[in-house]
Amino acid sequence: MKLNELQPQEGAVKKRMRVGRGIGSGKGKTCGRGQKGQKSRTGVAINGFEGGQMPLYRRLPKFGFHNHFAKDYATVNLAQLQAAIDAGRIDAKEVIHCKMLMEAGIAAKAKDGVRLLGNGELKSKVTLKISGVTASAKAAVEKAGGSVEVIVPEVKPVVRKKPIPGQK
Repeated sequence: MKLNELQPQEGAVKKRMRVGRGIGSGKGKTCGRGQKGQKSRTGVAINGFEGGQMPLYRRLPKFGFHNHFAKDYATVNLAQLQAAIDAGRIDAKEVIHCKMLMEAGIAAKAKDGVRLLGNGELKSKVTLKISGVTASAKAAVEKAGGSVEVIVPEVKPVVRKKPIPGQK
């Protein structure tokens, strides 16, 4: 088999319908769209429109809210951390930080950092520098003889290029 001989499987690709090519084609004049109005044109945006009736999304009660300022942490349990140390993916003698946990495959992609949760048991003495920790996880790490330092990312100040008129 050669690259120039490759082709899609039989029946996988459907031929494009050519519209607007005369009455005899069956898709001439209005091209199968009917006649007039918004729906006969491109860019139709009437999803959820119910002909003037109060739409479903407005009839149903609203509840809850989404906090835009909430931090989105990747979570790691004590059991996962101990398993990685036992497997040799993490060296317990080094300072363990967020990037190390992601490289070991324990933590998912951390948007705002990594948070340590207290599920499981920790036997190794470890030093952690992470974004968040629960009280039970901190107690378990300190019980094993380790320490936890919560790091807070620096917030860079906003620097304006041009001064606002009327301000110094």
